[in-house]
Amino acid sequence: MIHQNLHLIDFARDSAHYILDRARAAIADRGMFRLSLAGGNTPREIYAALADVGRDLPWNKVQITFSDERCVAPHDKDSNFRMAQESLLTVAPIPGGNVFRIRGEIDPGVAAAEYEAKLAAVAARLGETRYVHDLLLLGLGPDGHTASLFPGSPALYEEERNVIPTIGPKPPPQRITFTFPLINAAREVAFLVKEDSKKKVIEEVQIGDPRHPASKVKPATWLLGF
Repeated sequence: MIHQNLHLIDFARDSAHYILDRARAAIADRGMFRLSLAGGNTPREIYAALADVGRDLPWNKVQITFSDERCVAPHDKDSNFRMAQESLLTVAPIPGGNVFRIRGEIDPGVAAAEYEAKLAAVAARLGETRYVHDLLLLGLGPDGHTASLFPGSPALYEEERNVIPTIGPKPPPQRITFTFPLINAAREVAFLVKEDSKKKVIEEVQIGDPRHPASKVKPATWLLGF
């Protein structure tokens, strides 16, 4: 597996410029930039920087999805949507209809099926077997998990579904997550990691260590803040 490691001096702004470059290229080539946002705490500063450095981006041509969501209301402190909304979605002029929110406040099975159907409808219009993201952002947990794909979870072996409900080991446990078939359908995947304490896990993921779910992601770019 071949991975690209980028050790960034200014993690937030350099990551934002990386995303912005891909956005401009996708819009020039295909008329649209389909971006999947990672959750957790690490991306917040990146999204804020993206809203700042991307002021001239035609945001009406950007389509936003979420690789996972906690099963909470959108205003809850644990909501990935809330974090993205505060840092990016209410700052950059993205049309509301371009933001595909996972409804974490409803039954997880219903929410997953609803989100899967939304992505499938777009993919069908574009002649795709699966929805194809131009750039899919992911985080990395200390246990090697990514999105809400945790070690030992049956979700790791899903081969047909694109979006499924799952259970995580830490609260809030109920989650909705992209599966590996959908993640690996992306044109490009980028991991966002700021903590140098994860260096060993990153190295193990990159050599395909099966203990770490992130090892199942196709070769990716690693945006590293250390």
